[in-house]
Amino acid sequence: MSEAIPQSPSRVRATAKWPGLTVLAVVLLVLPFLAGNDYHYDLMIKIALTAGVAVGLNLLVGYAGQISLGHAAFYAAGAYGSALLVQQFELTPVPAMVLAAVGVAVLAWLVGKPILHLKGHYLSMATLGLGVIAAIVINNEDQLTGGPDGLPVAPLSLFGHELSVFGSYDLFGVAITGTQVWYGIAAGFLFLSVLFALNLIDSPLGRALRALHGSEIAAQVAGVDTGKFKLRVFVISAVYASLAGSLYGYYGGFITPNIASFTHSIELITIVVLGGMASTYGVIVGTVILLLIPQFLTGFQELEMVLFGAILMVVMIFMPRGLVPTLARRFQKEAS
Repeated sequence: MSEAIPQSPSRVRATAKWPGLTVLAVVLLVLPFLAGNDYHYDLMIKIALTAGVAVGLNLLVGYAGQISLGHAAFYAAGAYGSALLVQQFELTPVPAMVLAAVGVAVLAWLVGKPILHLKGHYLSMATLGLGVIAAIVINNEDQLTGGPDGLPVAPLSLFGHELSVFGSYDLFGVAITGTQVWYGIAAGFLFLSVLFALNLIDSPLGRALRALHGSEIAAQVAGVDTGKFKLRVFVISAVYASLAGSLYGYYGGFITPNIASFTHSIELITIVVLGGMASTYGVIVGTVILLLIPQFLTGFQELEMVLFGAILMVVMIFMPRGLVPTLARRFQKEAS
């Protein structure tokens, strides 16, 4: 009797990722049926775009173990870069978005080359400085960026049609609103972001990132070029942020320096830690929680931020691994 040939680990992992992707696709398809008005669509669009950034940041923080406190700089660079390419060089929005992402990738490579040699709080301070510099440049270069007053952004156009939030469109004989179109774009961006991240995690790059996160010295002894891999994932996470920033600008039609603020960078890091570092689906849950909690606390006025901070503290104290990894671990223990 012949023995069954066991599947390779890579094939097992590739098969294992599809159930999660299927659940994500079903949720994204069902959500529009639960939206009651444009405000709900607006919230879902912002959650999807922010979650896409968080998925990329999780590759850097959760898998590579490198802290970035200035990631909003790349988000703002994508938004302002694509907007200015459309205004100044009369490019169409999609090529402008791609060129902005390429520019951000080059910027991330130039910046990451020196600062990723730093470790611990030194790396945190260096990335924080990057975010501060970006915010200062955007505020002061008012002739180019509009300064504190902000910058109008041309709407996204596909196949000769401008996709305005306030427009209405015909899709295969079905009338849909601009917010519904934009939800489809944001949901598609999130799904592709997760798909790319899962494929990257299962690649040699992903295995190298997990090795250097566990012990950088041990990874070096094993022959892993830690500097090269850290720089690669830094650039990839920056491109994630750039694409999301460009889409945010096209969606809102207006951008301000607030998107490059320190507060925005901290929000992104909080999402990763709250949902669970090294958990791709966890950061999506973290995004949903972080953006929805303020909606439920608006009635508390002055106490809103206090209660928000208290909720985050309780979660971090009792679930230090993050929400999704902690709950998954408990379910596994109960099942066994």
